[in-house]
Amino acid sequence: MNKNIALNEYLDISPEVVHALADNRPVVALESTIISHGMPYPLNRETALQVEQCIREKGAVPATIAIIGGRIKVGLSHDEIEFLAKERDQVIKVSRRDLPFVIAAGKHGATTVASTMIIAEMAGIAVFATGGIGGVHRGAERSFDISADLQELAMTNVAVVCAGAKSILDLGLTVEYLETHGVPLVGYRTEKLPAFFCRSSPFPVSVRLDDPQQIAHAMSVKWRSGLKGGIVVANPIPEPFAMAEERINSAIEQAVHEAENQGIVGKESTPFLLARVTEITGGESLQANIELVFNNAKLAAEIAIAYQEINKTS
Repeated sequence: MNKNIALNEYLDISPEVVHALADNRPVVALESTIISHGMPYPLNRETALQVEQCIREKGAVPATIAIIGGRIKVGLSHDEIEFLAKERDQVIKVSRRDLPFVIAAGKHGATTVASTMIIAEMAGIAVFATGGIGGVHRGAERSFDISADLQELAMTNVAVVCAGAKSILDLGLTVEYLETHGVPLVGYRTEKLPAFFCRSSPFPVSVRLDDPQQIAHAMSVKWRSGLKGGIVVANPIPEPFAMAEERINSAIEQAVHEAENQGIVGKESTPFLLARVTEITGGESLQANIELVFNNAKLAAEIAIAYQEINKTS
């Protein structure tokens, strides 16, 4: 078990996750922003529970992460998931910079990719499943709007399984940022970066790997050799749920234009853009979002199982 578990006075790990870590069983971290800020109620609650079930069915243990009453929670109860889903106005979107203040004030927080990575590493969890990572926002050459997710990936030892970067972003600049900061961008059975709602984009990944064992082995080699930082595992959305590129790009461009006109920036921009894209596409993008999260959770569980097997035999 990671030594930080005993040292961090703000951390509450559920008994199920504690036992799994102690027994060297596979655990997959899950974020909570998707619950409080990504979907409407009760779909958010149902999706969160189904994602956990996807991980269990693969043979791993889910660990949804959030801040409840100023306590860092790793592994949520059904009642805590219900609270995050229903009482969204009481839940703050929490990234790295927000963590100490939300904890100190005893407030509730839904964790982003960045803060989920921090807490996962703190608890000794190596694999994390999400929808899509944040990145460089469109127009960042003027706004300097770059997600804290990218900096976290450069320094925190967690593998993040996602459907690429959210397609509301500037994918080309996001790939360049990851390359500059030495973050491996692994394409799972693809040589092109998935574009969240779409299976591909014009931008290449840094390496293609075709099975979870290869990915787990690369994780082990990277961290055992002292190379700090995360790994992005880009897993394309299943083909039946992928959206037509023209349709989704048109919706995104309209949503970005509206956000600019309304002065919506920073951590409020992603929830706004995703909500508007859902409205513009008549709910099609929301269903695609749900399906890609399920798909990522299943792959993350397979990687976690393979990674634990490596740890057991080494």
